[in-house]
Amino acid sequence: MSPLVETVLFVFSLVAFGYLAGFTGYLKPASGEGIAEFAVNVAMPLLLFQTMVKSDFHGVAPWSLWGAYFAAVAITWAAGHLLTTRVFGRDARAGIVGGVSSAYSNIVLLGAPFILGVFGQDGFEVLSLLVSVHLPIMMMASIILFEMFGRSGGEPVHPLRVIRSFLKRLFVNPLIIGILAGLAWRLTGAPLPDLVERLVDALAGTAGPVALFAMGFSLRRFGISGNVRPALALSALKLFLMPAMVLALVWLLGLPPLTAKVAVVVAALPSGINSYLIAVQFNTGQALASNQMTIATASAVLTTSFWLTVVVHVFG
Repeated sequence: MSPLVETVLFVFSLVAFGYLAGFTGYLKPASGEGIAEFAVNVAMPLLLFQTMVKSDFHGVAPWSLWGAYFAAVAITWAAGHLLTTRVFGRDARAGIVGGVSSAYSNIVLLGAPFILGVFGQDGFEVLSLLVSVHLPIMMMASIILFEMFGRSGGEPVHPLRVIRSFLKRLFVNPLIIGILAGLAWRLTGAPLPDLVERLVDALAGTAGPVALFAMGFSLRRFGISGNVRPALALSALKLFLMPAMVLALVWLLGLPPLTAKVAVVVAALPSGINSYLIAVQFNTGQALASNQMTIATASAVLTTSFWLTVVVHVFG
């Protein structure tokens, strides 16, 4: 078994263990929520803090990376919206859910441990550059769309309300706090005290396996309940169109090999829980979002292996 295939199986085995813990009732639903909260609110922010403090980002081209990745996000989002509204006849609000589900990679719970396992710390440094802007950009897009289509009675969009809502959500997000705190400490040039470093290392080291287990547990909660055909179509966009677009763009822009490989693999990740939460916020398309997330995650066991093979062949 090749190291890449073994890593893929290891990562998705942890997801499967989480799913089985929920499916069999071995852990109560409240336990799963607590595990997910620890991963997102404690372990992952500390991992990002650690990365910002210690990493050397030399050689990474952030503007080209961001441009290639988010151009693919925009194209895939538009394709998902049109597929949902024009092909499957859903309304504009459901179309937004379809677009988000097609373009919103599970970049934290699944992406962080996956990239660490495949590309190591150097790959995670590249991922951190995406995480630092991925959350704000996708959050702002979601808030704007909610203001445009989620309000009842045709209320007008108020720019100040959009900005206030965005900033409020941004600066209370634990992941953003971890990134900003790490950058602030880095600017001081001071080393972390030994005790603090040991504490950060210990908790950050749990981020990967705990996040994967929490991801699997959450899948049991959502399951599949109708809307299978559109969910399958949106999953195909997420798992094939988006990484193909990123692959073409990073190749055209001549990004460094490691940066290019990480960008493509992140684009190939399935959708995460955020697409479902946006559907809940709109009060439409909840089944579509949950089904798409479940189908895409199950399929990603094979599709991520395919894209890993492709990027290794193209970029070495």
